[in-house]
Amino acid sequence: MNNEDNKWDTEKSANKLTEEIQCMTNYKNLYNEVQHLVASSAVKKDNFKTTLIDALKNNGLETEIRNTVFHWARSQPKDELKSPDAADLNYLRKAQIQWERRIQKSLNSMCNELNVPLARIRPSSDKDELAEKWNELSTYDVDLSQYRPLYAPKDFLEVLFSIRDPLFKKQQNQPNWEFSHIQIRVKTLEQLRMTYSELAQGAPLLGVDNEMPAVGNYKSLEIERTELGEKVLNSNHSPIAQEFLKRGSPRALRGQLWSLVLGSVVKEIDADYYEELKSMVLQYDIMVDKLIIKDVQLTASNDDQYFVFEDVLYKTMICFSRDSEILRPVTSDKSAGGQVIHAVLQGKPAALENTLVFPPSGVIPFHGFTMYATPFCYLYDDPCAMYYSFRAFYLRYWFRLHTVSSHEQGIVALCLLFERLLQCHEPQLWTHFRNLQIQPVRVVFKWLMRGFSGHLPPEQLLYLWDLILGYDSLEIVSLLAVTILSFRKDNLLQVNNLQNIEAVLADLSSLKIMPLLQLVLLKE
Repeated sequence: MNNEDNKWDTEKSANKLTEEIQCMTNYKNLYNEVQHLVASSAVKKDNFKTTLIDALKNNGLETEIRNTVFHWARSQPKDELKSPDAADLNYLRKAQIQWERRIQKSLNSMCNELNVPLARIRPSSDKDELAEKWNELSTYDVDLSQYRPLYAPKDFLEVLFSIRDPLFKKQQNQPNWEFSHIQIRVKTLEQLRMTYSELAQGAPLLGVDNEMPAVGNYKSLEIERTELGEKVLNSNHSPIAQEFLKRGSPRALRGQLWSLVLGSVVKEIDADYYEELKSMVLQYDIMVDKLIIKDVQLTASNDDQYFVFEDVLYKTMICFSRDSEILRPVTSDKSAGGQVIHAVLQGKPAALENTLVFPPSGVIPFHGFTMYATPFCYLYDDPCAMYYSFRAFYLRYWFRLHTVSSHEQGIVALCLLFERLLQCHEPQLWTHFRNLQIQPVRVVFKWLMRGFSGHLPPEQLLYLWDLILGYDSLEIVSLLAVTILSFRKDNLLQVNNLQNIEAVLADLSSLKIMPLLQLVLLKE
């Protein structure tokens, strides 16, 4: 490539950045701050460029702009593992569209069965009660006995099992249930070692032995990492914070570090928008509210680690359902379907002003959906800060775990990666499952689809999610699933049915995930 081509590519990227940065949520705030700075005495008309650059540095806005570019760059498609032509994977897109239609049909059926509308303007008495109980929503009285989750992870897995590449020629004696026919490229263990280099090279990690002596004058690794983490936060640079998370975060700094990496640090404009979401909850009663409340009751409320957060989870998830800023990134993702329902408010004429996207977020919850948010309760005291970090994490990672797509970070790719790693590195276990006619992915799918939330103790889970953020990849979830099966291999080989296999894997509370992952990546 010559200099002219390089210049053209740089110019093209700059134009794309300039255009797309205007669609980012923090653009308006950033633009206003720059405008105020330009109008201030710090910027001189006769030396505009130099004084503006100096003023941006002194004001901290240069860092803000750099972080914005970093968040934009993270949102661009990665080229490292290009899958076959998108046209060849159209069958996955079609499968997602059919799946969305099925969910929508189930939703409409439930509404008809229970004789409730998709959406209505909330009656005044109900609105007053909800406003009064906003901080104690567990005391808000609503009869949910007839409501049930629209689907569970096992239903979604059956959909994935039924997907067939129309061009794939099945070989003799090859079982139907593997994902190997799906032409998405996934990494080998050797490539994962290169990706997760800090783990593979045996660098000292939090979550292995926090009290181990550290370099220099530090009494322990935890003290060293805490002091370094505070310096990272003071620098306010998102890329440095991301790099820091690769070796695990100290508990006290994790919330701030995650906010910095995710670009979810709350500004005044964000706090105002959060209040807007609350007012929309009070104004409109939508059927999804009931599904969310039911899901919190069935999952977090029954979990020893999370039941104390019931009230904040109701707030977070109900506001999430009203957030139309979630709709565009989720539905515009080229590797997914992107169908939405439109609902007319009950008792109103079928006109545009009485019609809303249902739900406004475009996301219909399933059994266990709340578990994507529960770990954030440990990181933030402020519900608004918790909301924005959960939302950013969901838009970056979690929506891919309940969507059929060809994306290399999607659930189909993670299932395929799990199968390949298990088949290559634990052939004895693979054969054992094959002989029993049990699909290996069936026993780990609930872990994959939830990112292990609700299956690992919170402290261990948060170390895992540090790695997801630090390496900006969900592949570690598949690797951990294989590692756990490998760790429990002897017990698994002694049982011969699905029920007993699930019993062997039911309790993960004793696992320490950082040493486990480091061990599997170090092993030659």
